[in-house]
Amino acid sequence: MNTREIGSTYESLAASFLKQAGYDILEQNYRDRSGEIDLIANDGKYYVFIEVKYRANGKKGDPAEAVDAKKQFKIRNMARRYLYRHHLEEDTPCRFDVVAILGQDVRLIQNAF
Repeated sequence: MNTREIGSTYESLAASFLKQAGYDILEQNYRDRSGEIDLIANDGKYYVFIEVKYRANGKKGDPAEAVDAKKQFKIRNMARRYLYRHHLEEDTPCRFDVVAILGQDVRLIQNAF
């Protein structure tokens, strides 16, 4: 599998995991000209923008560590664009979560940044 196929596989796994946790998945691989967000969901009153990171093993560190300041900045900007394009108010309650998958272990980090 190429990296896009691997990413898609683990994003689908994360979406299933989140559905079981009560999230309502709204978008998977939301894209526009400035980037992409892996998953967008509702969790109660929150719109949740979710980054999914996978590592087969710990040799390159914890997958959540890959969501650095630069990536966070891009996700925040994409979230603003999503809210604007969907005619949602600027003060819409939002949250940024990370699903870190290490081997077969799936971990949800709510309010990751």
